[in-house]
Amino acid sequence: MPKVARRLVVLGALAAALALVAANVTSAATSLSLKASKTQLKFNKKTLRASHGKVTIVMTNPSSTKHAIAIEGHGIDKDGKTVGKNKTSRVSVTLKKGTYTFYCPVDGHKAAGMKGKIIVS
Repeated sequence: MPKVARRLVVLGALAAALALVAANVTSAATSLSLKASKTQLKFNKKTLRASHGKVTIVMTNPSSTKHAIAIEGHGIDKDGKTVGKNKTSRVSVTLKKGTYTFYCPVDGHKAAGMKGKIIVS
């Protein structure tokens, strides 16, 4: 086999190996669904589970009261948009393994119990 052809084969094999390594390092994004209560200051779930990496929580609001979704913990504190009836609030963050809090950041809603935990593994 000529020297140039051998180099091309080696470079191709190296590129394929690097692509496999990159695929194993990248974690998949997780999307979690959540719903605000129609009549109370609470969500339909108290606990969410996700894999580490990019996590998006999508919260639908069937209530006439405005709500939003937020995540905090381990140095993260990010709020989604506050929305009215039949609208959707979403928040996306990159999370490491651990436990985080999701909550409604509208004044008084978290204190009233509109919160839960996210367990990231």
